[in-house]
Amino acid sequence: MEKTLVILKPSAMGRGIAGEVITRFTNKGLIIAGMKMIQLTDAVLDEHYAHLIERPFFNRIKTSMKALPVIVMCLAGIDAVQVVRTMTGATNGRNAAPGTIRGDFSMSGQENIIHASDSVENAKIELARFFKPDEIFDYTPASMNLLYASDEI
Repeated sequence: MEKTLVILKPSAMGRGIAGEVITRFTNKGLIIAGMKMIQLTDAVLDEHYAHLIERPFFNRIKTSMKALPVIVMCLAGIDAVQVVRTMTGATNGRNAAPGTIRGDFSMSGQENIIHASDSVENAKIELARFFKPDEIFDYTPASMNLLYASDEI
């Protein structure tokens, strides 16, 4: 199964909607392979957002991401990266389609509820940044035959 990283940002935590967001993923059929609450640090954010470090808004991102603890999750499923990205919606919540997480819960480009890996390659890098190998689990839910056709798994 493909794995991807999701971060429920401080905007999700502060608004008390983390459970609703997690439920959307599990209702879709994604498997929670790892999950924990952490407080992000400057060092982790500098690494995670290294591609934005020279941008004028980088300090705003860091301040926002350190405002409250976050939940980091490893979600697994067939095409998990793309499925999660589709469910997440456009970065700016005002532009995100209704029915997506950002479309339903966000009015901001910054306070946009969720981070999701943008490629399989980046998912591997990001998962290694936030999880030790023994914090990610491979298991088969009892409902697996109800999530996928037999020739898909």
